Amino acid sequence: MADLDDHPPFSAASGAVGALEPPEPPPPPLDETARARAILAAQPVIEGHAELPVLLDPEDLPPARAEEAGAQFWSLRVDSDDVISTLRRLDAVRTLVAACPEDLRLAHTTSEMAHARNCGRVAALLGPVSWTSLGGSAATLRAYHALGVRAVNLTRFDRFAREAVREMNRIGLAVDLTGADQDTVREVLAVTRAPALLTRAAPDALPDDVLRLLGENGAVCMVPVGDDPGAAADLLDRVRDGAGPACTGLSHLTAPAAGYVPLFAELLRRGWPARDLVGLAHGNTTRALRETEFLSRTNRIRPVAA
Repeated sequence: MADLDDHPPFSAASGAVGALEPPEPPPPPLDETARARAILAAQPVIEGHAELPVLLDPEDLPPARAEEAGAQFWSLRVDSDDVISTLRRLDAVRTLVAACPEDLRLAHTTSEMAHARNCGRVAALLGPVSWTSLGGSAATLRAYHALGVRAVNLTRFDRFAREAVREMNRIGLAVDLTGADQDTVREVLAVTRAPALLTRAAPDALPDDVLRLLGENGAVCMVPVGDDPGAAADLLDRVRDGAGPACTGLSHLTAPAAGYVPLFAELLRRGWPARDLVGLAHGNTTRALRETEFLSRTNRIRPVAA
C-alpha cells in the first residue's frame, strides 16, 4: 500500500492549478469608425434619390453608387414634366436595371426589396414621378402604378390633389413631399393615412410645427449627404429632435465613393444609439413603405376615383 505521505499536500496541488495562464483581457472597444462599418455591413442603406446618368456607357455599368446602398428610389422626374417624357425615363431605368442583373433588381414591394438584398442585389424602386406628369388624371396615376411606379412627388395642393392622395393611399403609392411648400405639406398630412416621404428633404427649411406633423404621420425625411458629414449630421439631428428618430432617412451621397461610414461615425460620436442608426439606414423607410402597402390591402374594396 502506498504511503499517504507520498501524495503532495493540498496546498501544493492548489498551487499547480493556480499556475494556469490567466484569461486574456477583453479586446478594446471598437472606435466609432469601426462601429459604423459594422452597422452598415449588416444594415444596407435605402437611398431616396438616384439619377439616371446622362450618358450610359456600357463600360460604366452599373452606375457608381455607395458600397453600403441596399435599395434606391430611381427618380422619374424630367425637365418637360409630360407623360411621354416620363414614360421614356421609366423605360430607360427599367432598361438599365435589366442590363445589370448581377447588381440591380427591380422591386415593387418591401418583400421584393428584402429578397434582392438577400440575393446580393441592390433593389431598384421606380419613382417618384413629377406631379405635373399626371396631367390632372387619376387614370394616369393608376397607369403609373401598374407600370411599377412606387412614389409620386406632390408639390401643390388643390381639389385634384386631395382626391389623388386618397387614391394613392388606396392603390399603395407613396406620397413624396420633396419641394412642397409648408402649407402643401400641412394640407397633405391632414389627408393622407399613409406615411409620407421626403426623398430629398431640406429639414432646415421646415418649421418646428411641420416637423412635428411629419413625426405624427410617421413620415421619413431622407437627407442628402455632402462632403461634410457634420453638416448632414446637423440636419439629421434637427429631424430627430423635431420629428423623432423614426422619421430619419438618407437621400443620396454627392460623392458615392466616400460612403456613409463618416456620417455614421459622426452620429455615434454625437450619442446616437445603434437602434436609431438602423432606422436611419433602412428601418424607417421600410416601415413607411410597409404601412403604405398594408393600407392599400385594407382599402381594395373601396370604389375607384373617377
